[in-house]
Amino acid sequence: MTKRVTSIGGQALLEGIMMVGPKKNTAAFCDEAGNITTEDITAPSLREKYPILKKPFLRGVFAMIDTMRLGLKALTLSAEKAGLEDEEAESESKFDRWLSEKFGDKVMNAVVAIGSVLGVALAVVLFFFLPTMLFNGLESLLGTWIGGWRSVFEGLLRILIFVGYIVLVSRMKEIDRTFRYHGAEHKTIFCYENMLPLTVENVQKQKRFHPRCGSSFMILMLLIGILIGFFIPFENPFLRTACKLLCLPLVVSIGYELIKLCGRHDNLATRIIAAPGLWFQRLTVKEPDEKMIEAAIAAMEAVIPENGEDLVR
Repeated sequence: MTKRVTSIGGQALLEGIMMVGPKKNTAAFCDEAGNITTEDITAPSLREKYPILKKPFLRGVFAMIDTMRLGLKALTLSAEKAGLEDEEAESESKFDRWLSEKFGDKVMNAVVAIGSVLGVALAVVLFFFLPTMLFNGLESLLGTWIGGWRSVFEGLLRILIFVGYIVLVSRMKEIDRTFRYHGAEHKTIFCYENMLPLTVENVQKQKRFHPRCGSSFMILMLLIGILIGFFIPFENPFLRTACKLLCLPLVVSIGYELIKLCGRHDNLATRIIAAPGLWFQRLTVKEPDEKMIEAAIAAMEAVIPENGEDLVR
């Protein structure tokens, strides 16, 4: 149990980390020489523009939209800082250069748009359409008696696909290091919540797994999706997929409120709710090195308000 609870959150980046405070967002980057630099990051916020969107069960969906906007901007900046875009430029083919010269940013915007659409389409097929198709095939082989297990089967398959994907990508060096920065983020927030000076030594002693983690949020949404699935009567893959997509705002809203509840309170009920997500964090949150912790501390110190505005308990 921490001595206080903060609203400050964070996001691991490529060779860096971003902390999100009540008034500002700051990213800290570590270069190959071990030098740490910080940069403030801003992005449009629907919740700041329309305060009504901060109300319970409305705020979840719009918090996710704001987080994705800010996170994408931070990740793009971190890719520039890490030199990934320079590497891509060096390996650019003659055809790529010709396209850039003739059409400029229009081609890049089109490529990004097409890539985003294909990515969303693939996610819909893997997480919604495929599980329903597989269960329909299983039901035709074993009989209709298994129909009551449809939502459980589909939900567990989605979780297996998601966990399998995380296990595979974690084998990449860049992703593994990002997961270690993730650990630095959690440990630094815990250190602050335990009212200890933000030093490397103090941060190292903290726990890796935090109940307000985005990884926990993803697992919660998958589990909530199983419960929602019991109320969808359709067996047709297209109709069932459409209904699940329409239910996504509800799933996100419930998941967001539960995550906030787990972050603010520590009792038997919240520990049970948080348990699956904390287990999943064993895959996405790794032990950081000292430089990663220094970057997390630099970002954290930049966003802590002087008036305690971040404290929720």
